Amino acid sequence: MDAINSHDPQKVADCFTTDYQAEVPHRPAEAFTGNEHVLTNWTAIFSRLPDIRGRVLRRATAGPEIWAEFEYVGTGPDGSTTVLGGPAIMWARDGLIARSRFYLAPVPAPEPAPTEG
Repeated sequence: MDAINSHDPQKVADCFTTDYQAEVPHRPAEAFTGNEHVLTNWTAIFSRLPDIRGRVLRRATAGPEIWAEFEYVGTGPDGSTTVLGGPAIMWARDGLIARSRFYLAPVPAPEPAPTEG
């Protein structure tokens, strides 16, 4: 989270192994290998959401396996608030993230309450 909240895409990419494997079970076409792709992804995210802030809501670890629920909030190009949230399962190797299964998705804004009258 420190790397993400630094807004430095290279610091984020440096948290992953060079052979990092990203799985996105709900969107398999988005799976990829390598921390260079992490750099590309976070460069794009920071350009669209320059003030994005992330936090871990919950986490559990068992050996090299880490389960975490994330929330990311930032301001989109149109000035609206963008929220992404959900869990990720990660495996660490030598202090870096070597593999993950991401289930993060956009969180829709709440519907306005109906007005009476």
